[in-house]
Amino acid sequence: MHLLHHPQARGRSRSDTVENVVANARKLAEMGIREVVLTGVNIGDFGNGTEVIEGVKPKKEALFIDLIKALEEGVEIPRFRISSIEPNLCTDEVIEFVAQSKRFMPHFHMPLQSGNNKQLQQMRRRYKRELYAERVATIKSLMPHACIGVDMIVGFPGETEEDFLETYRFIHSLDISYLHVFTYSERANTPAAEMEGIVPMEERRRRNEMLTILSEKKRRAFYEAHLGQIRPVLFENHSDPTRLSGFTDNYIKIEYPNDQGLLNSIQPVSLETMLADGVVEAGNPVNFPNFSL
Repeated sequence: MHLLHHPQARGRSRSDTVENVVANARKLAEMGIREVVLTGVNIGDFGNGTEVIEGVKPKKEALFIDLIKALEEGVEIPRFRISSIEPNLCTDEVIEFVAQSKRFMPHFHMPLQSGNNKQLQQMRRRYKRELYAERVATIKSLMPHACIGVDMIVGFPGETEEDFLETYRFIHSLDISYLHVFTYSERANTPAAEMEGIVPMEERRRRNEMLTILSEKKRRAFYEAHLGQIRPVLFENHSDPTRLSGFTDNYIKIEYPNDQGLLNSIQPVSLETMLADGVVEAGNPVNFPNFSL
């Protein structure tokens, strides 16, 4: 579900209204959709720059927190996920809401881009690494089981070896679950294209590989920490017709023997063993009388 439009492609940032988003989500619920991911460019800015639609100007207080509250209360979809939300906009209020929500999953994807404050300033980010660490700590204090994904860029102009190693050490120290690593590439007509300190492409690829390996270690540690637990899974099709796949509420990917009666349903499973391809084999939980989906 797309909430915001890209300013470079369509002018300044624009948001839909809460009413429209809720109405669209209700239509999805009627179609049997079980999970919706809220997407957009910088979705935490929802409500800032909202356009007048059909002569009706939305209330100024209709910001992101108001939107997710409206979806929680007004839409019969069991699962919502928040896609990429910048740490300065992933406020304590948003985190606390998700922590007590029955519909919003304990899964955050917060872009960091660099663990070096000099680089963050050069990238014109509106936060520092200290704020990012605070956000991670707040999420984990309220939801120790939460999954936290991180976007990273390597090889941005001016990134020295020490800058990169500072980023690597910072990521290593954080209680996060996985990384999406992007190698910087020049784009015409952007401020970064004119910057000095171009990093050789071979070096960019080396740094990408280092963070990708770290991501695999983080993901495996996160998965292994949850083995033996019982968690709800939304069952989906698998490329292998003898199997089903799915994700837990906290975004652990599982596989399960095919049972078409489970498809598109949310069921509790036990997380049993790690498989070679980086997923968890799930089994039937034996006793879960107090388990809540």
